[in-house]
Amino acid sequence: MNQKERIEKALEKGKGVLRLAPTWVPRVYCRPGRRIKLHPSDYFVLGMRGGIDERWFSSTTWAENGPGTPEDEGLSYIVVDEYGKERILLRDAVDLMGPELIGETLWNKYHRWAMFSKFFDNQGPLPHHIHHRQEHAARVGADGKPEMYFFPAQMNNHGGEFPFTFFGFHPETTKEQVLDCLKNYTKGDNNILGLSRAFKLEVDTGYNVAPGIMHAPGSFCTYEPQFASDVYAMYQSVLMNGELVQQDLLWKNCPEEEIGNYEYLLDVIDWDKNVDPDFHEHNFMSPKPVRPVEDMVADGFIEEWICYKCENVSAKRLTVLPGQSVVVKDPAPYGLICLQGHGTFGVWEIESPALIHYGELTHDEYFVTEKAAKEGIRIVNPSATDPIVILKHFSDNPDLTVE
Repeated sequence: MNQKERIEKALEKGKGVLRLAPTWVPRVYCRPGRRIKLHPSDYFVLGMRGGIDERWFSSTTWAENGPGTPEDEGLSYIVVDEYGKERILLRDAVDLMGPELIGETLWNKYHRWAMFSKFFDNQGPLPHHIHHRQEHAARVGADGKPEMYFFPAQMNNHGGEFPFTFFGFHPETTKEQVLDCLKNYTKGDNNILGLSRAFKLEVDTGYNVAPGIMHAPGSFCTYEPQFASDVYAMYQSVLMNGELVQQDLLWKNCPEEEIGNYEYLLDVIDWDKNVDPDFHEHNFMSPKPVRPVEDMVADGFIEEWICYKCENVSAKRLTVLPGQSVVVKDPAPYGLICLQGHGTFGVWEIESPALIHYGELTHDEYFVTEKAAKEGIRIVNPSATDPIVILKHFSDNPDLTVE
């Protein structure tokens, strides 16, 4: 059976809904927060490659983890048979049968599935860092990376060591001050956080993080829909617990001819957005019902936009109420992760597992093709008490009105 036949088999089995295997990603500079349901003995199963503190969803994007990174790190696999012996990369499936999976519109625009989402689960804060804008990412053959954050209550039974995120700089900050911090990177703590503002994190809310925005993510477990890119550079030299950030990460995704040019690092920063005095107003997101709540409750479910300030990626939260059978339609393909409850999703069983061993399969993650999304998915919740809660991540979605 060739690759195309395997994809067709999976599409037929799932009636346009593809089952995905869990995709775990280690980061050598992170400490797992232990909230992403991986078995406690498995967070360091990859040894010196780092602790596992990320799970990627609907990903056709390779995780850039330096020398020795496996060629499929970060990439999602479609599970063709029940036991996972037959698998195919979602990336390869889209390459082979793009319009049948993601529709003509997205295929003609991107010629790929141009987003992924993840759980980011770190025990402490990350360094103040940046994702490059398109003009800078293009210089290293990559794409700029808009992303958004949402902090699900189901994934945050504890807040970690520092549930505050730094964004941008104080409005009075000068470029010369930032440049001095960058030049002092190898001289100890460069104190770039002294120029920034911290925001207290709240469950079931989130933030838009445009490319070029400096940010030092706090220790909440975060759901992160983002464009299909893994570009970044770390601008903070010492973390709050004394951990050093290696200098090579300051120059990550920097063109070779610009390495050593601190003015280039400064140019990567979108200055106006970083010193915006109304940053919170412009970037904070709380859930927005897609239509009147009382009407949705009468139909057996509640659907809300949770990530909606970026036109390239977006996300919804779908809650199917106890004892309900509903049909939910969307105008675009999407990936999903089930956070709570159990039942059926189309022809599939769906459930949120309590604990997952590294390498085990689950029934909590799926990819819905454009045709299936438009026709609608019947979701049945047999529980008398527990809702089914699903997060859905989209590339371009014509229903979204960006604020």
